[in-house]
Amino acid sequence: MRKLFRKDSASVRPPAVAGQFYPDNPAELRRMVKNFLHEVKATARPAPKAVIAPHAGYIYSGPVAASAYAQLVPSRDTIKRVVLLGPSHFVSFDGLAAPSATAFATPLGAVPVDTAAIRDLCSRLPQVSVRDDAHADEHALEVQLPFLQVVLADFKIVPLLVGEASDDEVTAVIETLWGSDETRFVISSDLSHYHDYETAQQTDAETARAIESLNARKLRGDLACGCRPICGLLCAAKERGMRCRAVDLRNSGDTSGERERVVGYGAFVFTEN
Repeated sequence: MRKLFRKDSASVRPPAVAGQFYPDNPAELRRMVKNFLHEVKATARPAPKAVIAPHAGYIYSGPVAASAYAQLVPSRDTIKRVVLLGPSHFVSFDGLAAPSATAFATPLGAVPVDTAAIRDLCSRLPQVSVRDDAHADEHALEVQLPFLQVVLADFKIVPLLVGEASDDEVTAVIETLWGSDETRFVISSDLSHYHDYETAQQTDAETARAIESLNARKLRGDLACGCRPICGLLCAAKERGMRCRAVDLRNSGDTSGERERVVGYGAFVFTEN
C-alpha cells in the first residue's frame, strides 16, 4: 500500500552527512560555501529556471556546485521554492520518494518543506509516495542545502528522490511543480565515476553535449548517476523550448589533485527563451 503524506506529521530530518561531506561547524561551513561562491561570477541572465549541480564532498565538488548556485544569486529574493530531485544511492524503489518531514536540517539551520506540495503530489500522481527510509541516509539532496541557504533568502524545498522511474513520470512531477518565478529546480548528479583523468574528461564532455542538446536518449547511469531526474528535466525543457549550457565541467582530479580514479562534475543552467 502506498504511504501517503500525513497532515499531522511534524518532524525535522536531521543532517546525515554533516562532518563528512561538508563541515558540521556552522561558521566553517558558511565560510567555505561563501569562498566557493566568491570565485564564481553569475553569467546567466535572467537567473535560470533549473540547474544541475554535483553532490560529492565539498572538497571535491564544491567549486563546481558553486558555479551553478552563483547563477541564482540575482533572484535571491524572488525564489521562494526549490524543487530538489536526485538519485537514491541506498534504497531501491519504484517512482519518486517524498519525505514526511516538515523540514530538513543542516548546521546552518532548518529548511522548511513545502508540505502542501508534497500532499498534492502524493494525491495526484501515483508515482510519488512517502519513503522516509530512502531519505534517512541520503546525501544527494542534503549537500545542496547549505548552498541554497547561503544564496537564497526565504524559501521552502520540495525534496524528491528518484528511483526506478520513467522519463515521463519524472517529467510529470516537474510539470506539476513548474510554477512561476518563485519556483526553481535543482537536479543533483555527478557525472562519470572512477575513470582516469583523460578518459573522464572525454566522457564528461560527451555527456555535457548531450545535456546541452536536451538529448535524454544519450544519457545512462554510468554517465550520470542522476540520469533519471536529468532526463525528466531534459524532456520538460525540450517541450518548453528552453536552452541549456554548461557553466562548469571539471572532475575530482582538478579539485583534489588525484588523477588516477576521478569522478566527473558538471554545473548546468536551464533558461527560458
